[in-house]
Amino acid sequence: MGSNIWIIFSILIIFLVVVAGLFVYKKDSNDYVTQITNFIECIEAGNPAMESYPRRCRAGGETFVENIGNELEKMDLIRIDTPRPNQVIKSPLSITGQARGMWFFEGDFPVVLTDWDGRIIAEGFASAGENAMVEEFVPFSAVLEFEAPDYKNNGILILKKDNASGLPEHDDALEIPVLFEE
Repeated sequence: MGSNIWIIFSILIIFLVVVAGLFVYKKDSNDYVTQITNFIECIEAGNPAMESYPRRCRAGGETFVENIGNELEKMDLIRIDTPRPNQVIKSPLSITGQARGMWFFEGDFPVVLTDWDGRIIAEGFASAGENAMVEEFVPFSAVLEFEAPDYKNNGILILKKDNASGLPEHDDALEIPVLFEE
């Protein structure tokens, strides 16, 4: 009779260990969802992107929004055609778009490309395709040559309003996230 109690007790212990293991596995699976902290991680985890601009991704009851820089806030001043936010780029990089005449000074404005850490890896000027002495949108273009960073593949393309006065209240910029070709 004593050996039967030990057998029942052993089976009960094994059952409790298996149930506890399943609970921990399920808890760890749920924790994985909460480890998603941004749009890219959400997509990489296999979740679909919603058809919106900027794109959105849902995981674990949270919605993550794709980083497109400040493009939407600057649409009334400057619009970029190429490259688009989060586009993979390589050197030489062709940049095109339209900007209001006030964005230019003497027909151009500065363009800067930074790596993931904010270090400048290329800079130059975008030039107006026609007379920039107007208030309407004027086409512009630029070409930047650069060496892609060895570490991390993301950076920022910055199109700066040319501020001839040097006064900080006249500074402005369009910042577009980009990915470097590996």
